[in-house]
Amino acid sequence: MAVNLKSLAKKPVRISSGHRACAGCGFPQVIKMVLGATDADVVTGCATGCMEVTTTVYPYTAWKVPFIHNAFENSAATISGAEAAYQSLKRQGKIDKDIKFLAWGGDGGTYDIGLQALSGAMERGHNMVYVCYDNGAYMNTGVQRSSATPKGSHTTTTPAGTVRPGKAEFRKDLTAIMAAHGIPYAAQASVGNLVDLARKAEKAFNVDGPAFLNVFAPCRLGWAIPSDAAQEVSKGAMDSCFWPIYEVEDGAWKVNYKPRNKISMDEWMKPQGRFRHLFQPGMEEVRENIQAEVDKQWEQLLKKEDA
Repeated sequence: MAVNLKSLAKKPVRISSGHRACAGCGFPQVIKMVLGATDADVVTGCATGCMEVTTTVYPYTAWKVPFIHNAFENSAATISGAEAAYQSLKRQGKIDKDIKFLAWGGDGGTYDIGLQALSGAMERGHNMVYVCYDNGAYMNTGVQRSSATPKGSHTTTTPAGTVRPGKAEFRKDLTAIMAAHGIPYAAQASVGNLVDLARKAEKAFNVDGPAFLNVFAPCRLGWAIPSDAAQEVSKGAMDSCFWPIYEVEDGAWKVNYKPRNKISMDEWMKPQGRFRHLFQPGMEEVRENIQAEVDKQWEQLLKKEDA
């Protein structure tokens, strides 16, 4: 499949409308693009989180593919086990279908409590795709900070106030950690560029071995943004270089998007309620520190591409 808007529009949608995700949520777009990137049968599993609770409210399901609900920490373990069983059945001649295996998790269930299972699945080399929809906190359980939460964010466990200006730490670079496993394919994508996301999902499904996609997926409630702002905020994350769009294919780094007119972190953060406190008097140094870190990481990424 040559991924473009016309081909995507003709693909069957493998998640039904009527799910209970919030209006303007990012992850339903991610599901549509990723599942539309392959014509093969797909077995998918999802860690407990917003994606799971809004699409599988018993006795209903929005999924049009086989779906396994996992515990918060073991989506990668469950799907790697399903893939191992499939390989055994193929060797025994009991199955000859082409089946793809797909695991989902939010940043809480991926960056944090699911990292051990994810790392193990990648290291063992299972032929599977893991997709993290990164909305920057444990949104389903009340907007608690995760290691994906940006520095300065107000969350319920890093509340902004007189003692501290939101989360004190910078976010973890999980995509680089996955690339360090030496897997065939790892990439960062965004709902701000859905064609790029679908192209990367297609690549991920087609590699021989494990693949990892980290997808920027806004949460309008946790970020305190309007319900129609997901695309705008996602594009701003790309244009500020807070969320670089790149892929690592067989160890080669490639930056897929280099903004012609790079915007400041101030410009990207200001419309989001989770950063509102950073624009009060006395917070200038915090914002300068955030900008300096984003600039440093962007330059380091460009050097990796040139290496």
